[in-house]
Amino acid sequence: MSDAALEEVSVLSSIYCGEGEFQLIQQSAQDGLVVRINSTVGGERGLDVRLLFHLQPSYPSCPPAISISSTALSRTQCHNIRQTLLDQAAALPPEPMVHQLVEWLQQRVELTEKFRGGEEEVKEREGEEEWTAVLSLDHIRSRSRYIGLLERWSRTLQLTGSLLLGQSILVVLQGARPNIKEFCRLLKTVKVDVDSSGKKCKERMMRVLIESPLSSSCGNGLQGFVVKNYESLPELAAAFQEINMTELYQQILPSLRD
Repeated sequence: MSDAALEEVSVLSSIYCGEGEFQLIQQSAQDGLVVRINSTVGGERGLDVRLLFHLQPSYPSCPPAISISSTALSRTQCHNIRQTLLDQAAALPPEPMVHQLVEWLQQRVELTEKFRGGEEEVKEREGEEEWTAVLSLDHIRSRSRYIGLLERWSRTLQLTGSLLLGQSILVVLQGARPNIKEFCRLLKTVKVDVDSSGKKCKERMMRVLIESPLSSSCGNGLQGFVVKNYESLPELAAAFQEINMTELYQQILPSLRD
């Protein structure tokens, strides 16, 4: 990672020094830095939001990846604000920009007013469905590193999940759809494993087998992030049954038999 990124993180920790304002979640030469900033945006009538910035090793030559969550906004509203912030980041010169982005968002009163929820929007948020996805991974050679990253990403992105290890390697995820998409993006852009020659590699062969709103017939049986081994399709079916997702298993079964 660049010296500029390290220096910026040090400065950010000094600026956002209030209780719970700043947290360095990840730091590694291979994957870069992940920082979380809790802030109020939009002036006096602002909204409390949690901003997650992933500074990849090439940062600041490339903009940071950004995630946004807020108890005051729906997932769709968070996604729209996130996209606006990404557009702003793309327009800035390739220099350290996290503090500038946070300040820009803090001052965008009209943006937060636009997305501030009324009574009907609150009801919409309360009725908003969880999404579920099943991913297929190609291989896991560096087991401890790979699983450690999956667990960390799921925790950071507020996803629950299960890693099922057998003839097929599956990841079952539940949570906000934008966060599931960010999880998939990380899989394809971060060097999570090693190839057959021992060189670090990305998960370019990852496939999304299914992604849909969690139906009423599929209960929320996932808690945290669980790793489970299986040796046969009946054992895999039992694993899905344990998390109340038998219907989901039936939908992906043809893909597993290909």
